[in-house]
Amino acid sequence: MSLHRVGSGVVSRRLTYPGGPKFRIIGTSRFRMKSYVTPNLASSGPLSSYPFFNTSHPIPGQKSGFETMSTFHRISRFFGSPFSTASTLSSPKHSETTLNLNQGQRKGKFVGSLDCGTTSVRFIIFDQYANIVAQNQLEFPQYYPNPGWHEHDPEEIQQYAELCIQNAMKELETAGWAKESVKVIGITNQRETTIAWSRNTGKPLCKAIVWTDSRSKNTVIHYEKKLEEIGVEVKPGVWRKGKDGVAALREITGLPLSTYFSAIKLRWMLDHIPDVAAAHESDDLLFGTVESWVLYNLVGGTSSSLHVCEVTNASRTLLLNTTTLQFEPCLLSFFGFRSSILPRIVSSSEVYGHVSPDVAGGYLAGVPIGGLVGDQQAALVGNKCLKEGEAKCTYGTGAFLLFCTGDEIVKSEHGLLSTIAYQAGPHAKPVYALEGSISVAGSAIKWLRDTMGFIEDAAGVNTLAAKETDTGGVYFVTAFSGLLAPYWDPGAGGLLIGVSQYTNPAHIARATLEANAFQTRAIIESMKLDSGNDLQLLKVDGGMTNGDLAMSILADIGGFTVVRPEMRESTALGSALLAGAAIKLFGWNIADPETLREVNTKGTTEFRPHIEDKIRRRKWEGWQRAVERSKGWEEGVDE
Repeated sequence: MSLHRVGSGVVSRRLTYPGGPKFRIIGTSRFRMKSYVTPNLASSGPLSSYPFFNTSHPIPGQKSGFETMSTFHRISRFFGSPFSTASTLSSPKHSETTLNLNQGQRKGKFVGSLDCGTTSVRFIIFDQYANIVAQNQLEFPQYYPNPGWHEHDPEEIQQYAELCIQNAMKELETAGWAKESVKVIGITNQRETTIAWSRNTGKPLCKAIVWTDSRSKNTVIHYEKKLEEIGVEVKPGVWRKGKDGVAALREITGLPLSTYFSAIKLRWMLDHIPDVAAAHESDDLLFGTVESWVLYNLVGGTSSSLHVCEVTNASRTLLLNTTTLQFEPCLLSFFGFRSSILPRIVSSSEVYGHVSPDVAGGYLAGVPIGGLVGDQQAALVGNKCLKEGEAKCTYGTGAFLLFCTGDEIVKSEHGLLSTIAYQAGPHAKPVYALEGSISVAGSAIKWLRDTMGFIEDAAGVNTLAAKETDTGGVYFVTAFSGLLAPYWDPGAGGLLIGVSQYTNPAHIARATLEANAFQTRAIIESMKLDSGNDLQLLKVDGGMTNGDLAMSILADIGGFTVVRPEMRESTALGSALLAGAAIKLFGWNIADPETLREVNTKGTTEFRPHIEDKIRRRKWEGWQRAVERSKGWEEGVDE
């Protein structure tokens, strides 16, 4: 592994730690003081390996965690900077986020981002340079009532989201900033997850079916058969069926029939949950994705009845015409949905409403909500991949690689999805992308931790995997709920193959990291065939990228350079940029990337491949054999 640190000119003093190398601070810090500086904001970069930057290993003679005020003042004077509310130091750009306790609460200009992910929610407050001023993150319960099932309680998502907002806003005030400093907020969310609630009561009719859930395999088979034998009526009296029907579906939506998408999940609800079916028949049903539900509640629920769906999320429902940006009537008829259950389509950047004083403790009362966007598209914007040919991959619960194709819809012939990247305003033209989706990435590490007990925390997978230099011939096809791009096999089964008496937990941990890399390479190989471009550099973000070994393995197996930013909250930043642009804060304009040139200019770390081509080729061939053995394990039936 070869590491190359790339700075941005944002540098403080050169420091030396006795017995260690010289280095410079590049806008991040491990310093924090209890009750004054945000917990959990410390960077997790390689500087933390030095005791001077790791509060859990204090410099001899100093108190652990730099807990005393006098110690913190000495540190502040050393850097020639007052208190930093975002765990950032140096550079005049950070001056707006400093605190002078003698001045009391100050009013600034910040943007909030509510990131409603698959396993947690977080609320992050950014300044105009993407420095984090305050944040809070909470995990919420996951429900797995049957094999292949994954559910959330919509009310719990909302409760945890509001608590996150309150905690972050309290932290903001503790740091000396007035709550009025937050001028606008954006929302980003796990996509495809399907929620059904009552128009009259505003209450959920059942638990949400999560995007990873694969219970609807038989529903997919039913509609595959319907498409084959009856077809879809694309125009009055014009039917397309068989392979032509499959092509018609892809032409309209950019998507295949799959358990992954919202329409299939909603159809399953109608067929199996009486309350949902009854609400549909009585016209009491409202359908939405997570951003629809959270926004509905933040602006007052039934008192405002704001029922909208942002265009990138709508593009994941299997109902949206990606050319007209409207729900397609022929698909509503195909799936048997009333049009009255559907939300109104809105762009990714506009003011949708204002936060009700009755939610989140009133901290954001009256604040405009100006950005909505699906989490993977948010990460594309947060990485500033706004032009044709730019790509990023986010590694969270799953992994998602998006390749911006500009204003052109590129139809994939190799298993990728054509999707909407973002729409910069209600009158702006949409920007499109090719996407490769991997259903299991970080969730495999969680499985090693929670189910198998191999590691105590997620970071431990890198430590365990590093005990071995290879997998000992083990391959792990992490098909916990089938395989998504580019394989699209809902019946694929999870497979651990090549196990022998020699195999130990470290081999399996390393095989888990390699599975992530192999699936990323499979998507990039497809992207190469569709676009004609050979990717040489991949921008990455997400929690899984914190591990250097995981990123080194990705570079080795992929054969390309992996670029990891210092500030990795790209998903939250993306919705913040869209929200800020909606009210023209800081002069941001998503359609003009030059206006974002000072946003998130911290350094990056590059991981370059170092294994021989023949070893890479042999590993890749082994992975392909393993995938073939996992395919079609579970056969569905037409219900």
